[in-house]
Amino acid sequence: MATLSNQIVTLAAITPSYAACAAGGDEFVNSGRDFIHIKNGHTSPQTVIMNSQAACDQGFDHDVSIAVTNAQERMIGPFPKGRFDDAGGKVQLTYSGVTALTIAIIRVP
Repeated sequence: MATLSNQIVTLAAITPSYAACAAGGDEFVNSGRDFIHIKNGHTSPQTVIMNSQAACDQGFDHDVSIAVTNAQERMIGPFPKGRFDDAGGKVQLTYSGVTALTIAIIRVP
């Protein structure tokens, strides 16, 4: 499992860097203002799963799964701290597959 770096967007702009998604999952420090930008360069869909640590506003503790269609990308977030932070203040991610799947964590200041 890799800890992904948060990249802070500014008015001067950023060019995000992307990391290969890890087969064992990834994590990132959550500020409550972070988004995932995930790209699927594979020929089949893959799913990213965000591990919920507490109940949502409807009273259920359920993970969030987002399908990323082949050759597509998704922006996901932000992640409410009370729901998604583990004991270390990180969001835990897993994937249905990681072939040609890359990710960047973007933080809005």
